[in-house]
Parts: sequence; structure tokens; C-alpha cells
Amino acid sequence: MKRRRFPLGSVLVVQLIVGAAFGVAYGAMITGKTQPTWTASASMSVEVPREMPLRIQPLYNDAEVVSDDELAAVLKQIRPVFQRDRMKPNFVEHALRAWGIHAEFQDPQVISGAEMADFLTDHGKYLASWGDETDPLLIDRPNGVSIRWGREAGGSVHHDHWLACLTEAGIPLDAAIFTPTRRDMTIEDALQEALRDFRLDERETEWSAMAFGLWLPATRSWTNSTGRQLSFDDLARRLMRGHKRFGVCNGTHRLYSLTVLVRLDDEFEILTPAVREDIFAHLANVRELLKVSQFEDGHWPADWSNGADAVENPKESPLYRSVISTGHHLEWLAIAPEELHPPREMILKAADWIIHTTVEQTPEEILGSFTFFSHVGNALALWRGTHPAEFWREWQKTHPYVPTPESEQANAEAENNDAETDATAEHG
Repeated sequence: MKRRRFPLGSVLVVQLIVGAAFGVAYGAMITGKTQPTWTASASMSVEVPREMPLRIQPLYNDAEVVSDDELAAVLKQIRPVFQRDRMKPNFVEHALRAWGIHAEFQDPQVISGAEMADFLTDHGKYLASWGDETDPLLIDRPNGVSIRWGREAGGSVHHDHWLACLTEAGIPLDAAIFTPTRRDMTIEDALQEALRDFRLDERETEWSAMAFGLWLPATRSWTNSTGRQLSFDDLARRLMRGHKRFGVCNGTHRLYSLTVLVRLDDEFEILTPAVREDIFAHLANVRELLKVSQFEDGHWPADWSNGADAVENPKESPLYRSVISTGHHLEWLAIAPEELHPPREMILKAADWIIHTTVEQTPEEILGSFTFFSHVGNALALWRGTHPAEFWREWQKTHPYVPTPESEQANAEAENNDAETDATAEHG
């Protein structure tokens, strides 16, 4: 079967050198043609063929979808302005995967990429925010480190979301992880533990697929700690299983992860031709549903997978659910080929709706649904052929931050809180 290729060639996984403030961000292309199988038993590890994660490059730079001014207004809304006390890992993960580990902001209230990464990888920083009455985020294992996830306070909400977000943010494989009892762990130890721990019948596989995909190619398959051989074909089939509404965020994360896998396959051939064709067919079917489920104002509803019935029999739902669907669909479409796009006018209408909706929110409203709006910022940056931190770094050169009396007071309070946090971390 002939392998269908994406236009514009590809993943474009490049060694990205971004100015002095950014340093070396992402890994070099590796184009080996062999696809070995590696074993990940309790005492063995999977070979990781790179020191920096791969990065999926955007395919478009379309100012008609979003202008510079519009993108700047949206990104201003999703800057990580979080209280340092009891900072939610899920919020930090979402902010970090959008902004990256090298993001810096002129406004001192906004948390930098480095600080967000430290909070997620250093138990001392986490302890300073949450205290010792909450279970640690980082869990020591005999051969690695795992992440506490679920709905309990102070945990990462989704399985392997912590790993996927740090990976998308450009964390190096040898970046240090400080657990409650050890200071010799790295991101590789967390990745290896995730590979050993992964089970194909899990409810959520979206982030495991993405994290493994950005680290492992050209490896096609590996064996977990139970002795089961797993492959990217298996992950893709699992992501396509069941009704399209299944999965987190109205099923849209599955679409993004599937698109990531097929973009990686362009470069590394990690999928069999048959599974690649299945993914194209699956995403083409989604395209057809998007054609008939968009509302006149441009948004896609939470029940987009019902197709035309979603418009003919609309259901009342809170605004954030439409933000989820519209923002997440624009995000995966930004890295997908045009043949999988709905008509261009639908993309323009969706972008117009999501831009105005995001900009009109108050800071409190943005914070209340930050995880969803973070995808909006990332999606729109991708449509301009860039990433949020890169665009914002250039934007700040001609639009410097000007403090107000209110912001100066807030900054003074934040500095005081930071001093208290540092003292707690030192004590911890």
C-alpha cells in the first residue's frame, strides 16, 4: 500500500536555536530507517534516541485566520498569572505546554517557563506551594519516578499529562527531577517509568501517545513491564476506538494526538501503511462532522460528533464547553494538511468566534477555565506559523510592559509571597 504523505514535507523536526534568552530548545532531526523493538521490563529501559524532544512544526502562517494584534490580545489573556500558593499542577502543565520552558515575561506577576518547570519537577518547589499536608506530586519508584494523578488536590489530573506537557514544552531528557527522597532522577527516569507503566486498556491514552511519540521515533514498538509488546500502531488504534465523543475534552485530544503521530510518521515511518490510512479516514470523517455541526456564529458545540443533529437540536451548555470544542479543533487542524480541513470559511468563522470570546473574558473568567483557553492561545499561534513564547518575545520588543499603580502593588505582594515561598522551600 502506498504511503500517503503530508504536504510541505513534514514534521520539520529541527535543532531550534532561539536567542540568548531561549538557548537551545529542541532536538535535531534523526532519520534512521530501522525500527527496533525495545524491552521495558522492571529492570530494563527503552533506548531514547535523542536528548531533546521532537517538535511538531506548524504548517501555516495565515494572518486572515488571526492577525498580529488579535494573537497578541489572546496571548495576553492566557499568560500564566497564578497565585503561588496551592498552585494547580494541571494549570501549570497547560500553561507550560503552550508557552514552553524558556518563556519569559516583562510583567513580574507572570510566571516564567523556568519557574513552571521547576514547580513540576522539584518537590521542594511543590512543597513550598502546597505544604506537607498534601501528598507529593512526584512519587519515588524502585527504578524511576511516577506522577500522582487524578482528582485529588495538588495532583496532575490526567495520566501522563505531566510528561506530555513538559515534553511539548521542550524539556531536555537529562533535566533534573528532585523527588521527596532523591536528587538523582531525570526526565528520562519519568519517561522510562511511564513506558513500563503504560497499559493499552487505559481510559486515557492521549498524552502517553504524544509523549512517547515525541521521544521514541524511529523506534516503532517496545515491551512494557508485563511483557506485552506495544507499538505506535496499537496507540493509534486505541485512540480511534469507540465513538468520537469519547475521550477528554469532547474527544478532541485524541484528534490532536492522532495528527501528531501521523506527522511523526512522515519523518520516521513509525506506523504501518494500513494504520496510517485508517487515521486519515478517521480524521476525514471528523472533517465531515465539522462541516455540518458548526453554528452560524462560528463555534463548534460540545456534541459536535453528533453532526447536523448538534445544530438542529441544540443543547444548552456552559460557554467553556464550546471554547473546548472550538479551540481544540482549531489546534489539531493547525498541524493537519488542508485535505483534512473543513471549508476555509468555517475555519475563519471559528477563529473569529474564539478570538472575540477569549478577549472578552475577565481575568477571573480566564483563570476559572484557564486549561481550555490555553489551547486557544496555542492553536492561534500555530495558525501564524509560530509558538506563543516566540511571538510574545518579539511582541514585547515593540510593546513593552508598562506597570500601573495596581500592578505595582500586586507585584509587591507577589514578591513578598515569593520570599515566603523561598523560605519555605529552603526549610523543606
